[in-house]
Amino acid sequence: MAFKISDECIACGSCESECPNEAISPGDGIYVIDPDKCTECVGFYDTQQCLDVCPVEAPGPDPDRRETREQLLEKFARLHPGKTPVL
Repeated sequence: MAFKISDECIACGSCESECPNEAISPGDGIYVIDPDKCTECVGFYDTQQCLDVCPVEAPGPDPDRRETREQLLEKFARLHPGKTPVL
């Protein structure tokens, strides 16, 4: 499932540079995650980097975007053709 950023976001920007898919960008007062680019860092890391660096734990699973690990790996392959995922 893709991640989203809650209203708890303090707009510090620490998550934006950590996203390997460039899915995070400034929004209207808080940062936002493009669900079509978010792979929950599957293919890159064992943990979600945005959550790891967020001082207020604003990023979290988006219940409206449920995806299996296989689906996230497929998205990784579409976003990064030719790149081998870290499993």
